Amino acid sequence: MADDQHLPSDASTPSVDEHEIKKNITEADELKQEGNESFRASRWSEALVSYRTALSRLPRRTPQPPPPDSSQNDTSDHGGARSASSSKVPTREEGPEPANIPSELEAECAKARAVLNANIGACLVKLSDYSSAVESCTQSLLDDPHYIKALQRRAASNERLDTWSSLTQAQEDYKSLLELLPPTSPQVAQTKRSLQLLEPRQQAAQKKEMAEMTGKLKSLGNSILGNFGLSTDNFKFEPNGQGGYSMNIVR
Repeated sequence: MADDQHLPSDASTPSVDEHEIKKNITEADELKQEGNESFRASRWSEALVSYRTALSRLPRRTPQPPPPDSSQNDTSDHGGARSASSSKVPTREEGPEPANIPSELEAECAKARAVLNANIGACLVKLSDYSSAVESCTQSLLDDPHYIKALQRRAASNERLDTWSSLTQAQEDYKSLLELLPPTSPQVAQTKRSLQLLEPRQQAAQKKEMAEMTGKLKSLGNSILGNFGLSTDNFKFEPNGQGGYSMNIVR
């Protein structure tokens, strides 16, 4: 179960905004505890509602400035340690935008958001909504890039999606886990095993999807070439001895 949140002490008189945010954090924590009780009782949908409601009480994550040349580079906690980040997806249940939140308070909000998003991911896994689970775990990792539970859940969910891209992402997550887990952790052997078993699946998915893509392109080409009495079978590509290919038309 996630650790209880402790409000930071502040010798100075908090502003109205700080009072409101601290109140919201407390409400979110109470809702999280309700969600934890529902989760333990296997009431996944009820837990999901509690976690999402709790998340809506918190300020949104402060938008980060894009990295240099970004236009050219598209690229619950029910106990446990912490992971690596990944692709960004739109925020969903978070509350209003933060307004000049002190760094200490924002760090607490970030921790609370990370836990709640990871817990939401856990519920979605139980409900077999693996695509949404991936999204929620990614949101968690944006707030806490070293959250192992979120990384593990995202990797497992991507495995269940079983596509070339999702299996590739799962591979990256397992590799990140091996860098983050303590060498003595019993999870290291399990993670290595998962990574080992994943490689042939990823290669098979890649081969299958490439074959399907080639088949669709061939079908499209034939529909066009048919108007000229030709088909893609009339075109043969052979190595030209210079690292490229030459195309010949065969009747």
